[in-house]
Amino acid sequence: MSTSDQRWFHRRGDLARDGWESVVDGATPGWEHTGIRVGTLSDGEHLTLDERGVERIIVPLAGSFQVVHRHFPGEWETRLHGRASVFDGPTDVLYLPAGTTAEVRGQGRVAIAEAPTSGAREWQYIPASETPVELRGAGRSSRQVHNFGTPQALDAARLIVCEVITPAENWSSYPPHKHDEHVPGHESRLEEIYYFETAPVSGSDAAAEAAFGMFSTYSSPAGEIEINAMVRTGDIALVPFGYHGPAVAAPGYDLYYLNVMAGPDPEREWLISDDPAHAWVRDTWTGQSFDERLPYTSDKEGGR
Repeated sequence: MSTSDQRWFHRRGDLARDGWESVVDGATPGWEHTGIRVGTLSDGEHLTLDERGVERIIVPLAGSFQVVHRHFPGEWETRLHGRASVFDGPTDVLYLPAGTTAEVRGQGRVAIAEAPTSGAREWQYIPASETPVELRGAGRSSRQVHNFGTPQALDAARLIVCEVITPAENWSSYPPHKHDEHVPGHESRLEEIYYFETAPVSGSDAAAEAAFGMFSTYSSPAGEIEINAMVRTGDIALVPFGYHGPAVAAPGYDLYYLNVMAGPDPEREWLISDDPAHAWVRDTWTGQSFDERLPYTSDKEGGR
């Protein structure tokens, strides 16, 4: 059930285009600074990335892939070993700068985070073992963040990318916050994409399609927005402005989301402002432990 503004929330398949399950880019109404492509590949199939005016991070969601990428001064082939699922800890990823064309082959599901730019950077392969893993929050607000595409971890021109795992019954993207004003040193202007996946907790007999979480946004002085939605694998929320959060994992089901951010500010910074009505919640985490189920890694049975 949803009471969401359909400009900003899209069910799996609503944004299908050119062989991709979902595409968000400059052709999406009201969208300018970020993009995402999500696709599923079988053996022998490939997906093509031929627009040169964007930088990208290729993120295996499930499965492994070979990426042939072409940019100055030549052509390379990079293997992404991937993972069984997004709930099996971090994956290796590939950053491709503007001016690159590529083909992705393999088996599984893959996401491509994008941002339009003319900025020149070096391509970079980031193995899973070098992905910064952060446990954020505490108690029932505990979640696991993979910061492979944040300013501290990656030298990109515009893109800021991370992924978050929220165990069943926990809250994340909380307190609600925003980043839609340029306030130097305090807040940056960033469009944001949330791509969701959900799954029954490890060991459950529940059907995968039954899994769900909840996600909300609401208005700020920068603009009016409302999303109040049950989210499932493949759903996408667009946050051009406004407060966003919480993202809540329902009892019995784990929640994952990939965040893609970029904006018009001169500096590539991720600075947020909490909703003043709920900012006090952060103080309640003092002295609480992280959820003992975290971290989720491929070393654990079922990845969890």
